[in-house]
Amino acid sequence: MNLVALRTFLAVVQTGNLNKAADLLNVTQSTVTARLDALDTELGQALLVRSRKGAQLTKAGFAFQRHAELMMRTWEQGRKAVGLPSGFSGMVSLATHDELWAGLGERWIDLAQALHKDIAFEAWPGEHAETGRWLNSGLVDAAITLLPVTGDDITSCELGRDRLVQVSSEPRPAMEWDDNYIFVDLGADFRRRHSLAWPTDNTARTAFGSSGWALDHLLRKGGSAYLPWRMCAPHVEAGRLHVVQDVPEFSRAVYFNWRRASAQEYPWLEHIHRSI
Repeated sequence: MNLVALRTFLAVVQTGNLNKAADLLNVTQSTVTARLDALDTELGQALLVRSRKGAQLTKAGFAFQRHAELMMRTWEQGRKAVGLPSGFSGMVSLATHDELWAGLGERWIDLAQALHKDIAFEAWPGEHAETGRWLNSGLVDAAITLLPVTGDDITSCELGRDRLVQVSSEPRPAMEWDDNYIFVDLGADFRRRHSLAWPTDNTARTAFGSSGWALDHLLRKGGSAYLPWRMCAPHVEAGRLHVVQDVPEFSRAVYFNWRRASAQEYPWLEHIHRSI
């Protein structure tokens, strides 16, 4: 069985579209089509109904999907075992939401490395849907996310609350509207609470979907924005940013998720998050 074809099939299932799968795999759509055709021929069944609107699993494809994920997981586990650096007894994979690496994912890796010097680690960024699939298929052992991951072999717990604070490049108290305000999209719940706290008709001139990008822009161009405290705290302590006084603060839940099968091999996975 061709592992490249399996990976291509799973990419199409993940994206629901041949073009998007091609972009994800960095190949042409014709290459994706050829790989799927070869897989259908080898199995003697059509795994996907392909159309201009996208791709949907057939009954055979639905039955084959979990086996494809199992084969890819087995391959990844074998790759880890063979690719272990000399002197290490195992490798643990962590996935984090893009927003949660700074101050959370990096602290988890630092702590795990300090406590378990015989283990190698790798970290992967991804959106919630991606990290959930990776965790359920066994491609990663644990994940830090903004929503709990569900699955038969998955345990999730709240890691804590991510404090969201309004900071400014210049010291100032609360004001009705800052012309240099930068809106950072920190999730649906934040958007709702932000609109209730700031019921203004003004629209931010600049908006970002990434806290990291917004922080970089704020430091370069000035202005004010809501950002996770774990990211802006060093800049506040250094005097580059200032907490805006007398304005509402918000927070959002952060979750740590792990595979119970992985915790059987590495029992510390079940409790290391309590030290972060």
